Order: sequence, then structure tokens, then C-alpha cells
Amino acid sequence: MIESLRKNKKGIILMVISSICACLGQLFWKLSGIENLVYLFIGFALYGIGALVMIYAYRFGELSVLQPVLSLNYVLTIIIAGVVLKETITIPKIIGIIIVTVGVFLIGGGDEK
Repeated sequence: MIESLRKNKKGIILMVISSICACLGQLFWKLSGIENLVYLFIGFALYGIGALVMIYAYRFGELSVLQPVLSLNYVLTIIIAGVVLKETITIPKIIGIIIVTVGVFLIGGGDEK
């Protein structure tokens, strides 16, 4: 498991960055309906950067390991919504965050060969 993490480390880090950019992009899309149109374009830029980082990340690991890392979008979205938009984070959401995070960690470890 450790060897697989080393092998995919750069790709995993880039996928996490991609996830963060995508989530922030979506946050700005949400804020554009509340605030102003500039946020819409900031959202598109962040989401686009996330997509480009994701494409680049595929060079540094296995698809079966890197793609599931994007599931962190669900975790990050709940956290961002709670912190920035003051949405309620319920017990079921916390349990879901734990399950998704553990799953990403387990898959990120890759297969032993």
C-alpha cells in the first residue's frame, strides 16, 4: 500500500487540488446568484483550472487510483457549504464524510501487486 501511494503521490496531490478548485468554482457559481455576475466568471475560471489540473494529474498515476480521489468533492462541498454558506452539517452528513474519506484513502493506497 505504501509503495502504491509513493507511485501515485503526485497524481493524488494534483487530484486533491483539482477537487478544491472544482468545489470553489461551484461555490462561486452559487454566490453569483446571490451577489453578482463577476462571481460566475470566477467560478468558471476555478472550475476550468480544476479540469486542467485533473487532466495533468492523470500523467502521474493509475486511473483506478486517481479518479476516485475526485470523490473528495462531496466532502469538500459539505465543509465549504457549512463554513461559508452556514448550511447545517448533520450527523448523516458527517458519517458520509467519514465513509467517503476512508474509501478514498483505501482506494488511494492502490492494489498490491
